[in-house]
Amino acid sequence: MTILKSIGAVLAGLITVVVLSMGTDWVLEQVGIFPPVSDQGLFVTWMLVVAFLYRSLYAIVGGYVTAMLAPDEQMRHVKILAVLGVIGGIAGVVAGWNLSQHWYPTLLAVTAFPLVWLGGKLRMRNTQPAIPVV
Repeated sequence: MTILKSIGAVLAGLITVVVLSMGTDWVLEQVGIFPPVSDQGLFVTWMLVVAFLYRSLYAIVGGYVTAMLAPDEQMRHVKILAVLGVIGGIAGVVAGWNLSQHWYPTLLAVTAFPLVWLGGKLRMRNTQPAIPVV
């Protein structure tokens, strides 16, 4: 049963990142801030910066969610999610190399691990017992 909880914790973090990222993309497209997905070549630098910022925040949230749901060894689960994020980021670099500016997918891949790790650490900090002041 613990293995299912472990898998669920990592999947929950991954789903959190994907749903929040795609949802924000969709909202920004619907209100006319971002171009349609079919016109990704029309993304200018400021749009990519905005997308990178909210994706960074969501990566942190994903790490937090994974640590919160992990049955034990929370940071091990977070590191698994972080590695999946790096793999996804590298896939994004390869697939998106000709779709936008090269710095964007590269930065997503490079920052995936530290951002997810930070989310896990933030969760762990919130679960540490307070040290009484003597």
